[in-house]
Amino acid sequence: MALSEQNGLGNGGGAGASGTRLAIEARGLVKRFEGTTAVDGVDLSVREGAIYGILGPNGAGKTTTLRMLLGIIDPDAGVRRVFGHDRPHEIARMIGYLPEERGLYPSMKAYEAIGFLGALRGLPLAEGKRRGRELLAQHDMGHAADRKIRQLSKGMAQTVQLLGTLVHQPRLVVLDEPFSGLDAINQGKLERMIRELAENGTTVIFSTHVIAHAERLCQDVAIIAGGKVPYAGSVDKARDRIPAQVRLETHAREGQWLNALPQDVRREGDYWLFSLPESGIEPLLRALIEGNAGILSLSIERAGLHDAFVHIAGEAAARQLEEDKLSETVR
Repeated sequence: MALSEQNGLGNGGGAGASGTRLAIEARGLVKRFEGTTAVDGVDLSVREGAIYGILGPNGAGKTTTLRMLLGIIDPDAGVRRVFGHDRPHEIARMIGYLPEERGLYPSMKAYEAIGFLGALRGLPLAEGKRRGRELLAQHDMGHAADRKIRQLSKGMAQTVQLLGTLVHQPRLVVLDEPFSGLDAINQGKLERMIRELAENGTTVIFSTHVIAHAERLCQDVAIIAGGKVPYAGSVDKARDRIPAQVRLETHAREGQWLNALPQDVRREGDYWLFSLPESGIEPLLRALIEGNAGILSLSIERAGLHDAFVHIAGEAAARQLEEDKLSETVR
C-alpha cells in the first residue's frame, strides 16, 4: 500500500472531506536534524485559490515545513501532497517558490534575472525574458529592466526576485517570509499582489512572524510553535476561541440590573467590561433597560488574531514574535 493511502490521503488527487479541492494536504510531517526535532507531526490542508498563512516565530519550523511541502527535503515521517502528487518536485513547473534567503546574480540585468528564474521552472529563456520586461513595466519598474541587479535598491531587487517567482504563471505560489526587509510601501504593494494572485485562482501560501499580514490577507492560517501546529483553520474560528468582550457604559452605578452582568465583570474607569454571555446580548439588553441602567454606550469587541495567537501558542511564543519583529526593525 502506498504511503499516501496509509495516511488517509488516498489517490483522489487533492479533494478534501467536504469535496473542496486541495492544493496542499499534509499529515503527520516530522523532520529531524542531528537528533533535534524541527517539525513534529504537522497537519495542513490548503484549499485551491486560498491565501494561507503559516504564522510563528523564527525557529518555529516554518521554513522546514515549507521545504517539505515542496519536496526540497523529504520528511522523516508523514506524507504531503501538492495538487494530488506525493512527489512535489515532479510538478515544479506548477509551483513558484520565493525562499527566505534571497539571491540573484548581481551582474544580470533585471529582465534577464526574471527570465533565468523562469527557465529554472521550465519556461523557455527567451519567453521568460520577454515576460520579464512586461512584468517589470506592469509593476512600475520598466525603467529598471536593463539595470544590473547590483544597481538596484534592496526593495527593487526583492521585487525582481518575486516577479521571477511568478513569471512561469504557477498555480501555487509559496513565499517564505516575503515581507521581511520591505518598507511599508513595498509591503503594501506585495499585499496587493498576493490578493490579485488569489483573485485569479492562484493558491498562495506564505510564512510570516508578523500577525498583521496574516490577519489582513488570510482566511485560513496555521499557527506553529516549537515545531508543532496547535491550530490550523480559519482566522475567524481562531479568534472565536476567545469570547468577545462587551464594553458597557451606564448612567446608573447600582441597581438590580447589576445581577444580570456576568461573573467576570470588572470596572475600568466609566466602563463595565465582561465576556459576551453565551445567551447573546439581547437578554442582557432587556435586563439593563428594564432595570433602568441608563445605557450610554455598548460595544462588542471581538478578539484579534494576536490575542488568539497568545491564547493558542502561549505567552513565550508571542514574546518571541515581538522580538523577531523588533530585531527586523533594528536591522
